[in-house]
Amino acid sequence: MSSPGEWYNSLPPISRAYGTLCLASTIAVQIGLLAPGHIALAYPFVFYRFQVWRLFTNFFFLGGFSINFGIRLLMIARYGVQLENGPFQRRTADFLWMMIFGSLSLLALSAIPLFQSYFLGVSLVFMLLYVWSREFPTGNINIYGLVTLKAFYLPWAMLALDVIFGSPLAPDFLGILAGHLYYFLTVLHPLAGGKNILKTPYWVHKIVARWRIGAPLTNREEPDRSGSAAFRGRSYRVGG
Repeated sequence: MSSPGEWYNSLPPISRAYGTLCLASTIAVQIGLLAPGHIALAYPFVFYRFQVWRLFTNFFFLGGFSINFGIRLLMIARYGVQLENGPFQRRTADFLWMMIFGSLSLLALSAIPLFQSYFLGVSLVFMLLYVWSREFPTGNINIYGLVTLKAFYLPWAMLALDVIFGSPLAPDFLGILAGHLYYFLTVLHPLAGGKNILKTPYWVHKIVARWRIGAPLTNREEPDRSGSAAFRGRSYRVGG
């Protein structure tokens, strides 16, 4: 069995970096080094006081130490890692672009008063979960040893659990919206004969190459997008 350090170093770069930032932010808040109000998404402070860091830092706070925090962190460690090591293997730039697009979509959605949120980290994690559920739709998932269901339905099951536990639903729903928008533009729309209008920009590839993150840029083929649009995944057994 590998040590914790070996396990950590074996994680793919983007998921590892995001999970680490989320953990570090929560620790900093818990020990009093950082106030949540200083990293929250508040558009008046962004536009009138030029505190542009809020557009980024709000994604790194998943709440204080709690069961919900642990679940969200485990979702990054499991579903983010499986995405990056599976469908996005050797496509680090594409995975990074998915995270960037998801963040931009969530920022735009949160500007709507109905969806206003000061922290979008949970929403970004739910976006990862939604994309994962579409990439591995036929995998079996066991929830707390009580219910086994197909991975395709996991985002909705997690949302239902949040209803039962009294957690806010808006962050979950925002993540599902952003995830579906990404999946529609990159998979469903091209499958219907449309053009993929969300190709990874060259500057993202340059960032990955410049910082030597993950796999280098190659002329590899895009994943096969043929087959059913709804249950298009690779039929991996992912749990349960």
